[in-house]
Amino acid sequence: MDEGQNPPNQPATSPETNPNSANTDFMETFLEQLRSATEKDQLRLVKEFANKGEPGLNALMQWYLERGAAKPTPVDGTLHQCLVAANTPKTQEFVQTHLANGVVELRSHANIDYTPLVTLLAEQKYEEGDRLTLAKLCELSGDSATKRGWLYFTEVEQFPIEDLQTLDQLWQVYSEGRFGYSVQRELWLKTGKNWDKLWPLIGWKQGNNWTRYPKEFIWDLSAPPGHLPLSNQLRGVRVMSSLLTHPAWQ
Repeated sequence: MDEGQNPPNQPATSPETNPNSANTDFMETFLEQLRSATEKDQLRLVKEFANKGEPGLNALMQWYLERGAAKPTPVDGTLHQCLVAANTPKTQEFVQTHLANGVVELRSHANIDYTPLVTLLAEQKYEEGDRLTLAKLCELSGDSATKRGWLYFTEVEQFPIEDLQTLDQLWQVYSEGRFGYSVQRELWLKTGKNWDKLWPLIGWKQGNNWTRYPKEFIWDLSAPPGHLPLSNQLRGVRVMSSLLTHPAWQ
């Protein structure tokens, strides 16, 4: 046998030493796990495999393409966040190509551009995202609200349904389902529409003291459900009431 020649009937590279074969097997195993998992387990798996380096990130990108036009869930938002956080040349290219506008259809009756909010939420910059959300609501209301920087409840009542639904879906999808107006509404209904019970439940009040903005609020996913986005209650509950009783949730 010539020096360097492989033994007869033995492949040049075995599966154990072939990185391409190993990566393919890894991806298929991962994809099978995701396809059969519940949404809760999918959230866990996405974060788990995002920490496995290039093979895990490749599998995440493949799975996103495989999901196609499925209705976006918090799993998709978390996947987007993981790819942004990975910040590799490959994930950057993928995000720019396939996720430039995020995972939520940015519907707006008022022709408002919500892509800057997508960027902040995908980077998990919830404090900045909260401020931008208020700015977008003021933009919906018109120049007067934009100049004053806050809302009248009568302005909230006039919000287009699809714009409020878009904002709510963005917050839900990019917070593992923890944040959003519809989440706040569900908790409010569970309290029997009792505001005094709602405030401590969502972390806006402790005892008799309102949570101080911004340092006492929690700007990450350790916050209680419904904690974000914020609505200023110092002038009463009418703005919040208008948000939670809006036709968008009917």
